[in-house]
Amino acid sequence: MASLGYIQVTRECNQNCMICSNPPTGYYLPLDQAKKEADWLVEKRCAGVILSGGEPTLYPQLPELIRYCKARGLFPRIITNGQKTCDEQYLRLLKESGLQHLHLSIYSCRPAVQAKLTGNAQAFANIEKSLMNIVRLGGMTVDVNIVINKYNAGHLLETVSWMIEHYGFVQHCVFNNLDPCMNRVAEHPDVVPRLNDFELELHRALQFLAAHGKTFRVERVPLCYLTDFEHISTETRKIVLNEQRAIYFLDDRGEVEQEDWYYKKGAACRPCRLNKICAGLYALGKGYDEGELYPVFIDPAGIIEKIKGIP
Repeated sequence: MASLGYIQVTRECNQNCMICSNPPTGYYLPLDQAKKEADWLVEKRCAGVILSGGEPTLYPQLPELIRYCKARGLFPRIITNGQKTCDEQYLRLLKESGLQHLHLSIYSCRPAVQAKLTGNAQAFANIEKSLMNIVRLGGMTVDVNIVINKYNAGHLLETVSWMIEHYGFVQHCVFNNLDPCMNRVAEHPDVVPRLNDFELELHRALQFLAAHGKTFRVERVPLCYLTDFEHISTETRKIVLNEQRAIYFLDDRGEVEQEDWYYKKGAACRPCRLNKICAGLYALGKGYDEGELYPVFIDPAGIIEKIKGIP
């Protein structure tokens, strides 16, 4: 059973991110097809749907699709860069249509870094306007999504500290290690981090979030780089809990039911005691070096127990 499903509604965007994993194609999903994909998620017993892109706020029928999803019993969410939701009137429309939760993509609390990565000088200012709109309108919750890359790897703690100091109502944070396989990243190879570029800084950020009662997840990071926090790896949680994920992609993949959460493994993984519950290293040999992996010799039972004990 998949708890959340995903529907890509457009591959258009209003930014030009150096680290984009879904570069614009100009395609918009016809509303009738979008509703059919929502029905598919209902059949898969998903409790909610994440509408994504591209940038889903550019989808003209987004309010209507949100209303349809809510009517079908799918808790509606969007993943957004916060550039259009800085318009309070537009965000109010989405809320009145039934939007209850946003996943807000933030790369850095440093405006210059955010501008560099997005190609948008107003990116950070608009994100802050979006966060204040959420406060003013009420009735919605928000997660923060951070893609780890070379330009923010050294100040992850600074970013989550900024978030808690100024926007303490944010309760959940997701760190995604950069996917180096997309065309946009290939044009900017300098954005790809080494694992040891962010290991210590990520640990500090997670410690800070835990100390302030926040929840968090990390994706595409092998367990040897998540000391003390192995149980919050998205892939490891899905491996242990035998979870699936249903996604509709706006490309040749179409409807996908993801059940396999393993990536590639290196020689150092074979003696590692966490091998069976670790996904391994995403894009091994393409963007990340096998030589950065090392075996861990702690008992996985404690990690499994933590995962099964966390809602």
